[in-house]
This record gives sequence, C-alpha cells and structure tokens, in this order.
Amino acid sequence: MSEELIYAIADLQEENALALTRQLLASGTDPLTILNDCRAAMEIVGKRFAAGEYFIPELILAGEMLKSISAEVKPCIKQAAVAGKKGKVLIGTVKGDIHDLGKDIVVFMLDVNGFEVKDLGVDVPVQTFVDSIKSFQPDVVGLSGLLTIAYTSMKETVDAIAAAGLRDNVKIMIGGGTVDDQVRRFAGADAFGKDAMAAVALARQWTNGGM
Repeated sequence: MSEELIYAIADLQEENALALTRQLLASGTDPLTILNDCRAAMEIVGKRFAAGEYFIPELILAGEMLKSISAEVKPCIKQAAVAGKKGKVLIGTVKGDIHDLGKDIVVFMLDVNGFEVKDLGVDVPVQTFVDSIKSFQPDVVGLSGLLTIAYTSMKETVDAIAAAGLRDNVKIMIGGGTVDDQVRRFAGADAFGKDAMAAVALARQWTNGGM
C-alpha cells in the first residue's frame, strides 16, 4: 500500500498521482495493489463528499483521475488475476439517460474488487440489456440513471428481462441520482445502491452467497 498515492488521489493531485503510479509500476509493484490504493482513495473522497468538503466538480475530477490511472495499470495486470474473478456484472445507463460518472465509478470499483464487468455505456436500449444477458450470462445486472425519466426505463428493462424468461437468472440493482427504495419497488429491482461501495457489497452478497 502506498499512502503517498492514496492521498495524492484523495487530494486530487492528478499529475502527482499519475507520476507515482508510473513509478510504482516501474519498480515492480503489483498492479492490483495500486488498484486497491485507488479504492482506498475513493473511500476518502466519498467521505469528504458526504461531509460537505467535496462537491460534484471534485467527484468528476476524481472519476477522471481513476480513468487515467486505470489506463496505466490495467495493461500490466497479469492474466492470472483475471482467472480469479468473483462473478460477472452487466451494467449500463438506461435508455433516455446519458450520465456516466456514477456508473464509471461503480464499474471501476467492481473491477478493483475482482468482478468481471461488461459496461454497455449510456442510453442503452431495453433489448440491448436482454441480448447482453443472453450472451454474457451475468450474475448481476446494474441499471444506472440520474434523470427521473430513467425510472420508467429501469422498469421497462426489468419487465423485458422477465418477459424474456431471464429474471430468475440474475439479481438486479439500480442506482444513481435520487434512486431510493420507492424507485426500486417501482422498477421491480432486487436492491438499490446509494454509492459505489454499496454496489460492490450487493454484488459480493449475491455472488458469494449464491443466487
């Protein structure tokens, strides 16, 4: 663990964080250790956001930093690490919504925590989710959306998954914006995650504890 890298990320020192990442990789540090440092840093960022010390612009910058560091680290991860994946998660921002910051952080955190993740991107049609479940065969499906219009799209997606006979094969979580348990019930999802760590906890629960 590199305290220096963790706090460079948490303090939003982008250039310093990238330089430290490259130094650690060049010195032979395990790439997964660096990703774990990123996870620890994002926990600090999340706490600062909850405490009112950070705001949306800081979260956006932190997300961009994660993408940059991830681009440096992922090519160095050995294939053996992939073999130890815990479960498969299919995720995307639903039809009618193009917000991806929250989704991207969830994808990153799931990846760091050992899940095989397929990201469908934004404004994803209902049928794309259905087709991807058939081909990718995930354990968990994540539906993201920030706009209130996304709630109807979430429900339509869950209904289509059920109509295709796939509902019993997957657990479905939703998240983003003002998603709460009322929205979860409306959409017909199994659970909602208030943040990326909650999404990871749900995925762990569902894959480690069986369907």
